[in-house]
Amino acid sequence: MTQKASKLVIVTEKVLLKKIGKIIDEAGATGYTVVDAGGKGSRNVRSSGQPTVSENFSNVKFEILTPNRDMAVKISDEVAAKFFDDYSGISYICDVMEVLHAHTF
Repeated sequence: MTQKASKLVIVTEKVLLKKIGKIIDEAGATGYTVVDAGGKGSRNVRSSGQPTVSENFSNVKFEILTPNRDMAVKISDEVAAKFFDDYSGISYICDVMEVLHAHTF
């Protein structure tokens, strides 16, 4: 069985990891994935400068599957309102055509 979903992606500073995780949990999402991230944006280069993945990355990327767009927007709006004036960050929503092999999310 497959189902549709929205995927919220948030890229921001690693120091916000626990605070954003709490917002995601409180919004009712069943989970999320976090990976180290680096790159370049409007606030300049945000990585260790190393050519390979290392422990020194200062940014993280959250990926959150939500059962509907409203939940994704709610999480994104709260994160942006609380943190993006003072910390670098971006968020975007993707429509997921099908979620495969998931018990529930």
